[in-house]
Amino acid sequence: MTTNFPDYVDVDYEDGDGEDPADYPHINDKIEQAIEVTRQGLEEYENPAVMWTGGKDSTLVLYFVKEVAEQYDLEVPPAIFIDHYQHFDAIHDFVDRWADEWDLEVIYARNEDIGEYVEENDLEPGDDVPVSDLSEHNQHHVENILEYDEETFPFLLDTYAGNHLLKTVALNDALEEYDVDGVISGVRWDEQEARADETFFSPRHDPDIYPPHDRVQPILQFDEAAVWEAFWNFVVPDTVAEFPDDGYVPQSDDDLPNDLEQDDIPVSPKYFAGFRSLGSEISTEKSDEDPAWLQDLEETTERAGRAQDKEDLMERLRDLGYM
Repeated sequence: MTTNFPDYVDVDYEDGDGEDPADYPHINDKIEQAIEVTRQGLEEYENPAVMWTGGKDSTLVLYFVKEVAEQYDLEVPPAIFIDHYQHFDAIHDFVDRWADEWDLEVIYARNEDIGEYVEENDLEPGDDVPVSDLSEHNQHHVENILEYDEETFPFLLDTYAGNHLLKTVALNDALEEYDVDGVISGVRWDEQEARADETFFSPRHDPDIYPPHDRVQPILQFDEAAVWEAFWNFVVPDTVAEFPDDGYVPQSDDDLPNDLEQDDIPVSPKYFAGFRSLGSEISTEKSDEDPAWLQDLEETTERAGRAQDKEDLMERLRDLGYM
């Protein structure tokens, strides 16, 4: 674990305080800020890493990281993928495909103690896991961090105990193992109330809760529509040689130019299928039949298809180190 953090880091922890997406009215304003935050993130931290879920936000951040690293002759840091054992198969395929295409080092963060128990006992999502059968490390989190007093917890991502053990503990263990001091993530102000007060550089320095590190958040200023605007006008044209240089917005799940297919595009096929937010296979449903970017982004909720989306739960989990 980093011992002298944050003595060597010089960032403005108040950058973005009190702002919202309206303070960056044009897509170019948003991109300019994202590039600057990403540059500082790559230069200021000794061991940064990029959070990558395979979703649109983290993939957009990964694009900025790759572009900024190339422009300023910096190293592309590893990506951390939290494998909570309940992903859509398509997400794993997407991450494997583009990690290979972009020559990325991917750290797969897993709570292997729970994964091994689930496999040995042939459990399904929702089945109960006895707390007493967990490792001492996981029991500590259940009893002392979560103050959870039940004898079992459900092997289900969309619960307080399940989410913390399968995602937050897995992430924090990876941060400690790889001595990560700067986590570059795809959090946005408009996504949830629990994230609305975040700044571009957000300290997480309490060693009793997580390995001390900073969250570097280059796309706070984007809203959902701007993310898709960036993809179809910048990310995809820049990364797919056959895609029109001036951009193109597909009007259906099979409307791609120049005989391109979904696998050729760094956009998860789940978005083409109508999902707007990618959580777990068990508890996430598509929002509509149209591709995500064609849906009513103004009048409907992005995370409505996810059972876990409850603000009090999100606030408590973020206090414990969740993204």
